[in-house]
Amino acid sequence: MTLRLGIIGSSEGNGHPYSWSAIFNGYDSAEMENCGYPVIPRYLEKQNWPTSQIGGAEVTAVWTQDIALSKHIAKAARIEQVVSCYADMIGQVDAILLARDDAHNHLRFAEPFLTAGLPIYIDKPIALSIDELNQLYALEQYPGQIFTCSALRYSAQLALSAADHQKLGNIKQIAAFTPKSWSKYAVHIVEPVLNMLSKEDEPIEMTVPITNRGDSSANLKVYWSSGIQTSFFALGEIQTPIFIRIFGTNTWKDFTFNDSFSAFKSALQAFIQGILDNKVMSDRAFNTKVVQILERGCQ
Repeated sequence: MTLRLGIIGSSEGNGHPYSWSAIFNGYDSAEMENCGYPVIPRYLEKQNWPTSQIGGAEVTAVWTQDIALSKHIAKAARIEQVVSCYADMIGQVDAILLARDDAHNHLRFAEPFLTAGLPIYIDKPIALSIDELNQLYALEQYPGQIFTCSALRYSAQLALSAADHQKLGNIKQIAAFTPKSWSKYAVHIVEPVLNMLSKEDEPIEMTVPITNRGDSSANLKVYWSSGIQTSFFALGEIQTPIFIRIFGTNTWKDFTFNDSFSAFKSALQAFIQGILDNKVMSDRAFNTKVVQILERGCQ
């Protein structure tokens, strides 16, 4: 059986409706050149098609707030149906990709699908406050219905290996950096860093410097029960790669991210696998810890 997916987008500066759909469906290279996100056709053309597609699922319907945009996404990513109302997907698809990263709109778009019992992948960040997060989970019909992540949670480039642990020694400090805004991009560094900590580790203090300048740039220092200190920096308009520097008792190491395709594919595969195996793939406790940090950094 092939799962039918509906995709919902788009939000400003977010090309996920194009890229995510292409990872399932393949793509039309000429149409994708005009998607408005030059990086997308560049990393898609480096893959081996159709081998690089995710099997067992296909994006069959798309909705955005702009019918012309919806039609172009459909052409570029070979999507069969453009719907005029996102709720019309209910009964026509098996799962939903909510590919918008404007967290304040997630509840509005997710509610009809959660109520209908459809599995839903909610783009990062799922919420910017614990209250918003709890409102979404209050609509969940069964454990694991909600899947959410930054795809960088699944990036092999930002993962600590056993060899890394041995070489670093005991981790003492982690500093993580991302360009652009705290509200949309801090999640890209928060989630990989949490993967580097013990699941039992809890934040005991979070400090927001008085130099934060609102959403354009912000940073947050978090002290953990393990004794590890983490610092998260969203640098606004300053150009920087997404990277994480880890300091251990023996040495330090940098981890730099630059492979969007592999991270997206791994995250989408996890969503599909959770549906097929009826398994919780996006742990609420982990997501709650992420949103706690994002909310504190927004203050």
